Amino acid sequence: MSAASTAIGSARRRTTPPPAGEAVPTAGPARSADAASAAAGAHHAQLAPQKGLRFDWTQDEARALYDLPFPELLFRAQTIHRTHFDPAVIETATLLSIKTGGCPEDCGYCSQSAHHKTGVKATKLMAVERVLEEARRAKAAGATRFCMGAAWRAPKDRDLDSVCAMIEGVRDLGLETCVTLGMLSPAQVARLGEAGLDYYNHNIDTSRDFYSQIVTTRTMDDRLETLSEVRRGGIKLCTGGIVGMGETVEDRIAMLVILAGLAPHPESVPLNMWNEIAGTPIHGKAKPVEPIAFVRLVALARILMPASVVRLSAGRHAMSDELQALAFLAGANSIFTGDVLLTTGNPERARDADLMQRLGMRFATAAPSPEI
Repeated sequence: MSAASTAIGSARRRTTPPPAGEAVPTAGPARSADAASAAAGAHHAQLAPQKGLRFDWTQDEARALYDLPFPELLFRAQTIHRTHFDPAVIETATLLSIKTGGCPEDCGYCSQSAHHKTGVKATKLMAVERVLEEARRAKAAGATRFCMGAAWRAPKDRDLDSVCAMIEGVRDLGLETCVTLGMLSPAQVARLGEAGLDYYNHNIDTSRDFYSQIVTTRTMDDRLETLSEVRRGGIKLCTGGIVGMGETVEDRIAMLVILAGLAPHPESVPLNMWNEIAGTPIHGKAKPVEPIAFVRLVALARILMPASVVRLSAGRHAMSDELQALAFLAGANSIFTGDVLLTTGNPERARDADLMQRLGMRFATAAPSPEI
């Protein structure tokens, strides 16, 4: 029996429902929660943490987990989290826009789309040495991963020479590497792999049902095909989505079900809270996610994808310390550090360090730079 199964079973007398097949108590106000838990959670509680990862979660199962009483949901998520990660350690990454603005895609949330009047000016691809300078600064500030984003629909082959040099240089600093460049051909995936790329970021953004209300210039299947191509190339996946764009709770859950259906699961799952960006089509129409609802989503991501790193990404500057602490308890174990995420704000490093100190938690440390 797994550690998660043992721990959850030992607490069954408090809130966890009986195993599937046993009668569910019918008295008292907790009946509906117990019934939902029995439908969605009893099977999960008996899975071995390594061998039992599931890729066939249903929307109904995920919704039942999401709707569990808040203490029960966090207990399950934290118990599962502890079977794979040190609960006191938070990974840190820094994100740099290496080519900003002018993107031909029409993503309704994005400040860098050429379709929207957001005031973001298009730039050329950064010089390799400037990127490496930023990577050195990030490592000195404590980052363990350096992510590079370019506002392209798809990279041109001529630009990959510079991008690959960036990847090689960042790896030489002892940092993990991640890039987000848009859609890729098999040959481009191979080049990135040869350069030593660790992770490729390509978010699915939202559910299938809500997707067409946000993006029309590429489909959800386009995104999933890029993820498949990257996986075939032996590169780890960083893929998640954005909440607070006007989607429903069902849309948020459906997004996680899609991600949890990828086999293997993505190694990194970023959860972004949409920032209000003037000039984008959804500005003024989006609905902020209520904090407890966001923590429920983090917990659900942890339960559906037990061994994936769950990353608090964009929008963290608007999150209270208390919300972030609950998100860590729910299984989030990575944040972006630095003053800016592509074009939007991010908490100051001092605030992050202070929060870690007050929580008795610590940041993961980067590998030392190899001697030359």
